[in-house]
Amino acid sequence: MVVLNVLDYSPIDEGQTSVVALKQTTELAQLAEELGFKRFWVAEHHKVESVAGSTPEMLMMHLATSTKTIRIGSGGVMLPHYSAYKVAENFRMLEALHPGRIDLGIGRSRSYRNVNAALNESKTKRLPYDQQITDLQKYFSDDTKSEHRFQSLVAMPMINTAPEMWLLGTGLGSAKLAAEKGMSYAYAHFAKPSGQSVDVVNAYRAEFQPSVFLQEPKVILAVFAVVAETAEKAEKLATAFDLWLLFIESDSPPPYYPSAETARKRGFTASEQEKVNRNRRRMLIGTAEQVKEQIEDLAERFRADEVTVIPNISGAANRMKALRLLTSVFDLTGK
Repeated sequence: MVVLNVLDYSPIDEGQTSVVALKQTTELAQLAEELGFKRFWVAEHHKVESVAGSTPEMLMMHLATSTKTIRIGSGGVMLPHYSAYKVAENFRMLEALHPGRIDLGIGRSRSYRNVNAALNESKTKRLPYDQQITDLQKYFSDDTKSEHRFQSLVAMPMINTAPEMWLLGTGLGSAKLAAEKGMSYAYAHFAKPSGQSVDVVNAYRAEFQPSVFLQEPKVILAVFAVVAETAEKAEKLATAFDLWLLFIESDSPPPYYPSAETARKRGFTASEQEKVNRNRRRMLIGTAEQVKEQIEDLAERFRADEVTVIPNISGAANRMKALRLLTSVFDLTGK
């Protein structure tokens, strides 16, 4: 049985606003809970004007309060920009208020040059990524006995539970780091669906070292999914997704997620079509039954414990419909 999760970017649909997009994310999280999805994660994107998801911790607090049982998480916090101590306290507060429901997914996206500069303006040096992860684990375990540069420091508030920690990645380096630190691993298949992907996840499993947080390796596979009632409608929605990906890779992307009608009227140049064809390898497209088959195939090949669906589809109603269609073919009662 496949366990399904959702990751939402809070896309700003054509003609809508950031405020509306965040309200739609809340409604999508509530629907995901109602339908039986296990987790609902939100992203950290900077300088992408067509998505409203920039500060996952803040949005997570609202979503956790707006739901009751579904796990709420970050997909993810870009750790190199921040103090591990502050991240630990943010997520301890979330966990204290919503015990047993908080996930901390961390990554190290490099983003735009001026975004990096603005987020790190006052820093004289950066800590190694693996050191920051070690720091997080220290703060979440209340370890004041092991040698550490802040040995006596603990993260507040003091609680008896900890958020689940997930390392996000696409390559061997992140897989080996997750294995070394005894962390769960979320492989971003939607970002890098290469022929070596399975090898990366297999390396994580083979090299996994148990920690106080996790005794056995655990893998999430994250995929872009465009699901609709018919294959024809799914293709139309996928064309809007094609255009959005081209927009965000361009020098002056518009501040919205285009509609399927806009994508149909605009069309693609020959060079753009080449990019579209490459990007299509990152998506699962079709009816619920067709996408289910693709998800089950990937889950089996990767031996994934869970699959996270990113329904980055034009139109809030279409995103909600995609979740409903998936639950019509997947049994999520045993999540």
